[in-house]
Amino acid sequence: MADPNLQEIHDFLVGLARQAAGMIISANPATVDTKKNSSDLVTETDKAVEDLISSSLKSEYPDYSFLGEETAQSGRLTDAPTFVVDPIDGTTNFVHAHPYISISLAFAHKQKPLVGVVYNPFTQHLYTAIKGHGAYLTSPQIPLSFPDEGARVESQYEKRKLPLRSPPAPLPDLSHALVAVEYGNERNGNNWDCKLNTFTALGRDKSLDGAMVQSVRSLGSAALNMCSVARGDLDLYWEGGCWAWDVAAGWVIVEEAGGMVVGGNKGEWTPKVDGRRYLVLRAGAEKAIVEEFWGKTQGRLLYEDTD
Repeated sequence: MADPNLQEIHDFLVGLARQAAGMIISANPATVDTKKNSSDLVTETDKAVEDLISSSLKSEYPDYSFLGEETAQSGRLTDAPTFVVDPIDGTTNFVHAHPYISISLAFAHKQKPLVGVVYNPFTQHLYTAIKGHGAYLTSPQIPLSFPDEGARVESQYEKRKLPLRSPPAPLPDLSHALVAVEYGNERNGNNWDCKLNTFTALGRDKSLDGAMVQSVRSLGSAALNMCSVARGDLDLYWEGGCWAWDVAAGWVIVEEAGGMVVGGNKGEWTPKVDGRRYLVLRAGAEKAIVEEFWGKTQGRLLYEDTD
């Protein structure tokens, strides 16, 4: 098998993301099913978008593997060249018409993400990266003037290198940080307790041994959270319970923007993409911030399929 042409794969994934966006924009998620519980939703649009992406990729790249949220038998990556796909990352947001969702498409080889494409069809923000070639945001420009009455507004797009602030500002400690977290769909047991207690420790006053972060955000899309870290407007993102399809595309985008991904538990400096617990840091955040954050986690995130 020939070596993958990463630029060609990138371009194909960008086209697929834009094609899938049309399906999402025009959809009415009237049929909503649950998977694990009432916080773990899936719609017919999730399935239809994955079908479109899967069939297109299998036609264009028949020798490559496919790992998609709606059809995967397990969440584990292999060393094979693999497309890793979340057709709608942020399904709960989609059901509630909250426009913080994305199509997340990645290409991984030997369990390392090499190409990432994340597209929000509502804001038309397109995040892309190829390993070794940087990360970029392509987005509509705000028009400075308006056309005559009845004339069509033509969108102009701007492609900017990430992070948006260069050089990135240093992050002295967690008390200067804006941190993203998510509840997830596991609402009892060890991981739920670990999350809630850690959220409290992050926000608590320093006089009570808290980190006193500036604030916490829970926005509902792992891929877009990671892209916000890559942009530099989120400082950190701590997550437990996600799958490879939630993070693979964002992973390469973060790293190519100068950030880093480590494990969600103390001491996990070299996490696996399918490890299901992550701490994501923007460019400018040093390893001391990782140690400080790990020092505030209350317990360890544990998942049966990884531990």
